[in-house]
Amino acid sequence: MNNDTTNKTSERTSKIHLLPFGAALAIGLAAVLSTLIAAGTWKEVRKAPDKNNIRITGSARKRIVSDLIQWSATIEARAPERTAAYMSLKSGTDQAVAFLKAAGLKDDEIQTQSAFLIEEFETIQEDKVLPGTNVALRSEKQVSKGFRATQVVSVSSTNVALTEKASREITSLLEQGIAVTSRAPNYYYTKLGEAKLEMLAEAAKDARSRAENILDSAGKTTLGKLVHAQMGIININPANSTDTSSQGNNDTTSREKDIITIVHAEFKVN
Repeated sequence: MNNDTTNKTSERTSKIHLLPFGAALAIGLAAVLSTLIAAGTWKEVRKAPDKNNIRITGSARKRIVSDLIQWSATIEARAPERTAAYMSLKSGTDQAVAFLKAAGLKDDEIQTQSAFLIEEFETIQEDKVLPGTNVALRSEKQVSKGFRATQVVSVSSTNVALTEKASREITSLLEQGIAVTSRAPNYYYTKLGEAKLEMLAEAAKDARSRAENILDSAGKTTLGKLVHAQMGIININPANSTDTSSQGNNDTTSREKDIITIVHAEFKVN
């Protein structure tokens, strides 16, 4: 297939012709745009805009609250012998799991990964004087410091508040001699696909409203049908953040987030 044919195909793919704009059609537009993006086929190839058209950008913002949390902690133990290090680690991991269950987390929400053991060494330098001379030779040797064992305990739960509390309080095991390091939780919103469709529809409505306001101010013109629409970058930021990215943000560090969507639209002007 030659380049001209490819460009024409892309042009047909990238343009969306709709009947007069309405709420139901806005949702349909959002669904089509999202499908094109998900399929990786969205590519804008279009002719120069009609001089009687108006191009406008619409946006929408919505606060969402994460409904899934993933978190992990690392248990560590050391001992001169491999077996002793493993047994100490097993005891610490069992106590960590018991702590999480006592906190209210369910068995199927808690997972333990395989234990990892490594022998640690330290370098010792020695200076030896050659017999019958004042010449000293320095040598190095590796001496075993014992074994270090680690194991990760992870949690994936829809009980966000309970898991947050457990992630903060598990370090109390340090008082019992258990070496535990708690990592920062990651937060997710499982209904993100539905939220994106809803927000695309809202952004499309906003684009039309802005265009109508501009034409009302100009006078003697009315807004016609939508002739072209393109979904912009979707950013999911920590609450109240206005950060943007050319690739789109997808924050997992915050429980509360803002989803921000943009739609570029072109309308006929009557």
